[in-house]
Amino acid sequence: LSISLFVLRGGWMLWSPHRLRQPWVRVVPHAIDTVLLAAALWLAWQLGAAAMSGWLVAKIVGLLVYIVLGTIALKRGRTRRTRVAALVGAIATFGYIAMVALTKSPFGAFARA
Repeated sequence: LSISLFVLRGGWMLWSPHRLRQPWVRVVPHAIDTVLLAAALWLAWQLGAAAMSGWLVAKIVGLLVYIVLGTIALKRGRTRRTRVAALVGAIATFGYIAMVALTKSPFGAFARA
């Protein structure tokens, strides 16, 4: 849901910015990202010391980077170029988070099999 809504809002930012002012657009994505972050922190707490092995920390840091880049892309970026760069960076960061989750390695797709 997070990445789907983010890509949708990114498209709206580029081609139909007025749609970003809809009330649900200001609430739902933030709620989803908050649930993702809370779930990651809860998992870290459940795993205890094992969580600090690297992959979960990388995932949480990646999620924070994704959120920051997302706010630059959709709200805080001053120029269209900055917003597009942040949009691409956020999507790439989300891909990294997914790879870390699949491989259980902070190296993501570059992890040894």
